[in-house]
Amino acid sequence: MSVQQEAEVDGEALEVWIDQDLCTGDGICAQYAPEVFELDIDGLAYVKSPQDELLQDKGATTPVPLPLLTDVIDSAKECPGECIHVRRVSDSVEVYGPDAG
Repeated sequence: MSVQQEAEVDGEALEVWIDQDLCTGDGICAQYAPEVFELDIDGLAYVKSPQDELLQDKGATTPVPLPLLTDVIDSAKECPGECIHVRRVSDSVEVYGPDAG
């Protein structure tokens, strides 16, 4: 069984999460990266685990797969609700999304 390589910035693993309070249910993220994002029956977007399970806990994070890094970044940039946050796992510093410095 192969483990999908996770994306890194400067050698740091990345994770992504969605703030459902700001989600507009537009679905752009699920179009860009359906392996990472999915709209639930409530019309809001959630991240999925590497095992393809919908993670509905508030603030739930999932690793960013290396092949999908560009798609995940584009999702964060294009999201009308500005609710997609990509951060380093090691120190939770946001590298892409509305709070990125």
